[in-house]
Amino acid sequence: MKAVQFHEHGGPEVLRYEEVPEPAINAAEVLVRVRACAMNHLDLWLRKGYPGRQIPLPRIVGSDIAGEVVKTGELVTKVKAGDRVLVAPGHSCGLCQQCLEGRDSLCRQFSVFGVVRNGGYAELVSIPEVNAIPIPADFSFDEAAAVPLVFLTAWHMLAARAELRAGEEVLVLGAGSGVGSAAIQIAGLLGARVIATAGSDDKLAKARELGADQLINHSTQDIHQEVKRLTNKRGVDVVFEHVGEATWEKSMMSLAPGGRLITCGATTGPDVRIDIRYLFGRQLSVLGSFMGSKAELLEVLKFIFQRRLRPVIDTAFPLAEARAAHQRMERREQFGKIILHP
Repeated sequence: MKAVQFHEHGGPEVLRYEEVPEPAINAAEVLVRVRACAMNHLDLWLRKGYPGRQIPLPRIVGSDIAGEVVKTGELVTKVKAGDRVLVAPGHSCGLCQQCLEGRDSLCRQFSVFGVVRNGGYAELVSIPEVNAIPIPADFSFDEAAAVPLVFLTAWHMLAARAELRAGEEVLVLGAGSGVGSAAIQIAGLLGARVIATAGSDDKLAKARELGADQLINHSTQDIHQEVKRLTNKRGVDVVFEHVGEATWEKSMMSLAPGGRLITCGATTGPDVRIDIRYLFGRQLSVLGSFMGSKAELLEVLKFIFQRRLRPVIDTAFPLAEARAAHQRMERREQFGKIILHP
């Protein structure tokens, strides 16, 4: 089969479109023909080399996958050949206390496709049966691939970790990203007032279409000062942070007394500073979040399949043009998800 993989870390030039062996499946796994694979910033970090973590090489990345089941192991009972599915992006041991309590993203063996197990930049991918989730007949493969990682991440951050409540105000950084565009919609669904930031007026207009109530152009406006103006100097109850170094100080200063900052990423760098006097003096909370459970994915998918939340697709590339797709994401030109078609 054809796949895109890298044999060493580096820029987009290390991505190779080449012939690789078809993946084998065990008795509890299924083989999926990939019809669409959505990109994430994780793909870029893995390609460049993830600080402090070694991954097996060569590596096929890609965590957001949708396609058709083509083969099943002898112990598989819930899906069959021909079924249209999206792939739950996280996999865990299924046996530890965390997994059995339904908190699989806290499992010590938890990972996502494309890290230690090959992902969706390929014509075929093998997955555990439990990761195969049926999709409705009227739901396209591109839409399905644009959902799992970002909507699960944003749902876990806002609904579970930050416990966002109706009537609260939330600042969503990076509205043009996949997780940012999901967060705007989820926050609105939960009844919050949304202030969204982006680096261009065009992206802000799209954020408005997704339900953002107020907009900040972080290229021309100061985030903290605009939040103060828009909230009558109070600040927001929740900051949805995934940018890291470039926005961290402004994010902390934008919180109202008793506010919560929830973070899932460090796109611009991981080294941030916290003045703990400000932290305890204003009784702030800083919360970390990583992915979420399969149960939470099923929960948010109810709203997706009801069309109350919608995947946001930027553009699509043939898999053979994965280098160009990576360059588009690195230039931050996209709004929503970039899709690869094997």
